[in-house]
Amino acid sequence: MNEEINVLLITGASHTGKTNFSCHLMNKLFIPYFSMDWLKMGLIRSGVCPYTVSEDERLTEYLWPVVRNIMMTGIENRQKLIIEGCYVPSSWRNDFDSRYLSHIRGITLIMSEKYIRTHEGQIRDFASCSEKRICDDINTDRLIEDNLRLLEEAERFSAPYLLINDEYPSLAYMDQIFCGDSM
Repeated sequence: MNEEINVLLITGASHTGKTNFSCHLMNKLFIPYFSMDWLKMGLIRSGVCPYTVSEDERLTEYLWPVVRNIMMTGIENRQKLIIEGCYVPSSWRNDFDSRYLSHIRGITLIMSEKYIRTHEGQIRDFASCSEKRICDDINTDRLIEDNLRLLEEAERFSAPYLLINDEYPSLAYMDQIFCGDSM
């Protein structure tokens, strides 16, 4: 039975194109998108969140329960939503029972070390194409480390992912493998 997909979940390390892909999908599918960075910065700036922008693991533990419940509420209300961010645990599928999971399509965007080393300049050039980054010092070794960790976690948790290895895939290709015709 083909259930209706209500939530598109796009995750990955920094600089993998999550925001750009989410904006593209929003414009193509006429579905609102929500960036976990907005939630993070709103909570940090308001003083509600006790963590800083550089504490990714703690931010994941803090933000994911909120976003998970936003997703559940959207599904219960039969609303469509695109959610993107790096604060999604690779085990996210374990947090939903089948009533919810059948309405979620998620993907992790992962760049290979080869891609990062070959396209360092392009990654820097596109760093602010969808959002203005105030201070973003791209550390190549950290980027490789983060993407390798996500690849290992995605494989361990059988989470769907797109490995970006030679060239960055076109948005049309990403549409097809991620969305198909089920939205």
